[in-house]
Amino acid sequence: MTEGLIIPDWPAPENVVAGTTTRRAAGDLLPEGVTFLNQVHGATVVSAERLRSSPAALDADAVVAFEPGEICAVRTADCLPVLLCSADGRNIAAAHAGWRGLAAGVLENTVTAMRCEAGDLIAWFGPAISQGNFEVGEDVRSAFIGTDPAAEALFRANDRGRWQADLYGLARRRLQQCGVEAIYGGDWCTFADDERFFSYRRAAETGRMVSFVALK
Repeated sequence: MTEGLIIPDWPAPENVVAGTTTRRAAGDLLPEGVTFLNQVHGATVVSAERLRSSPAALDADAVVAFEPGEICAVRTADCLPVLLCSADGRNIAAAHAGWRGLAAGVLENTVTAMRCEAGDLIAWFGPAISQGNFEVGEDVRSAFIGTDPAAEALFRANDRGRWQADLYGLARRRLQQCGVEAIYGGDWCTFADDERFFSYRRAAETGRMVSFVALK
């Protein structure tokens, strides 16, 4: 990791460049020409080509690309950024995976939109809030176990009658159910590490980290 940029530790092809900014980052750490989504905590996926040519930001929470020079990026501050690439270096994607997006199927939709076999994909989880600091209500737990009872194991009861949700674990389970097995990252807590990361739960008025993946 440089002062302002986390470089993913994943076996991506040499033509795939990726990273996540920290709160120390300068603007010049981002690839030139990066374009952002209007993230709405949903499950819509758009192409980088469509996003780039749109006169206004598109309402979506994931972006895919297939051509050299294309960039996929999402912004987060507790939600989970998920970067993906194909093993042959032809396809890339970035997804904004908060609990609402995960429950709605943003990762499943992203895998489908990548135009390759799920088993050929490599995923990396950027900085997100950890289970120990992600307290949720029964509505969140029900949104997952209603369609996947085994997801119950990823919620731990606390002494306030609520639940500690494992966001990383929920995303990993969703990807594995799609057939994605090569999953890396997921070792941070945005809430706990105020020196490196922005956190919406720690301070509602805050900045955002940018996670990006690009094809050379």
